[in-house]
Amino acid sequence: MSKTIPIVPVSAAGAADTAPGVAQTTLEGDGMGCHAGGDQLLAAAKAAGKSETLARYAQDYPKDPKAGPHDQPQSMCPAFGSLRVGLRMRRTATILSGSACCVYGLTFTSHFYGARRSVGYVPFNSESLVTGKLFEDIRDAVYAQADPNKLDAIVIINLCVPTASGVPLQILPRDINGVRVIGIDVPGFGVPTHAEAKDVLAAAMLKYARSEIESGPVQAPRTGKSALPTITLLGEMFPADPVIIGRMLAPMGLAAGPVVPTREWRELYAALDCAAVAAIHPFYTASLREFEAAGRPIVGSAPVGAEGTLAWLQAVGDSTNVPQAQIDGVKNAMLGAIRGALAASPIKGRITLSGYEGSELLVGRLLVESGADLRYVGSACPSTPWNQADREWLESTGVHVQFRASLEHDLAAMVEWQPDVAIGTTPVVQAAKERSIPGLYFTNLISARPLMGPAGAGSLATVINAAIGNKGRFDAMSAFFGGAGRGHAAGVWEAAQGVPQDRPEFKAEQQRLAAKAAKKRKAEEMG
Repeated sequence: MSKTIPIVPVSAAGAADTAPGVAQTTLEGDGMGCHAGGDQLLAAAKAAGKSETLARYAQDYPKDPKAGPHDQPQSMCPAFGSLRVGLRMRRTATILSGSACCVYGLTFTSHFYGARRSVGYVPFNSESLVTGKLFEDIRDAVYAQADPNKLDAIVIINLCVPTASGVPLQILPRDINGVRVIGIDVPGFGVPTHAEAKDVLAAAMLKYARSEIESGPVQAPRTGKSALPTITLLGEMFPADPVIIGRMLAPMGLAAGPVVPTREWRELYAALDCAAVAAIHPFYTASLREFEAAGRPIVGSAPVGAEGTLAWLQAVGDSTNVPQAQIDGVKNAMLGAIRGALAASPIKGRITLSGYEGSELLVGRLLVESGADLRYVGSACPSTPWNQADREWLESTGVHVQFRASLEHDLAAMVEWQPDVAIGTTPVVQAAKERSIPGLYFTNLISARPLMGPAGAGSLATVINAAIGNKGRFDAMSAFFGGAGRGHAAGVWEAAQGVPQDRPEFKAEQQRLAAKAAKKRKAEEMG
């Protein structure tokens, strides 16, 4: 599965050693390397037979067709989402097919986030890409790894270049020696965020598992079949949250089912065998389609804060025909516990909130009920039917909600509302600190905490109040380093040498030359 790309000295890789008509690099050959623009890659992929896949992605993960290159979410490479799902599953191998630089970045990121296994890689060059040899190499790698004693499934992920070139993973065998084969395309020009890429693989696995169930008996979960009707939880969450949800469901005669994406193949069967699905993360559109095909009702939002928990418990009870008296009993018990936790840990301060995990609206609800003056919630994920209740609730409290938020949206909100703390992605936090505004990284400091029920009610106050309390330290640092300069004049400069001056005319000239070169290339392509 894993191959090594030979490092060839430049002197040994001259044009004379290249076969006639075969380019040395993808850049020189088919022109569909990582450098190509999204529109160019998209057109190439459609021409190469990927139209149906891309049309489905456009429907499942919609973007504003009028959006410019900067009017879109700035997420990490979307394929990381699918890679993460595969790497977190037992007895599952993952193979990447893409440019070496992309594969390096994805494997580095996966191990940074705690992957405990190797990532397979099938390399290619222009010749193997355009002749179809890459597909044969992928097929050989899959056959070599298909050991039923070690694996339940093998996942193969096409990145941008193989997708644009039409590498047909769909014609790989459905299974080899009893090992399931799942081939998916996850191009950056087709799947907007890594959060939605989790849905791409989760849905492909659910579809496969559903067909197995329809064909006959399947393997039971590792922990056995639940004696109570279960609620499948859709979306990654803090490990304690499913336990907390299970405790809230128990008095209603229900149990928390598997969390999708699952940690093992057999859990997919249990996830489909549920009484209802809780779309905790509402952007798993393709996965929800599989659950609906299996006849399972869907419940949006999540049990966050007092009002959110009461509404969610009612919706779950209604969808599973739980007697109203039982629902009311749980609601009454939760209401007192959650309000007590919120009152004991208030948050006082103005906040702007943004992220790309998909749980931003849920965190926003919890912040508002904690007493925070929340002005803005930006999510890189789209608006769906399953997050409309959260959106309406937030907007009714005066919060501006921005779906498909870009970095520019998030920065503009921070500048406009001047929060006491800005919660967001790395560049948002960096920009906040440059302005002496305390900042908290959403993924590591906010979403990595329990959010559900009574436990979630007081979980955010400590870290947020501590950040707000650090405002004085930021002001002191800004005063101390105030003369260091910023932007084009960043650094400490001697008066005798002078401070570097901005030269906008140079920038304008470079932009003019770049536009001229792009126009020339376009004319050459048109013939």
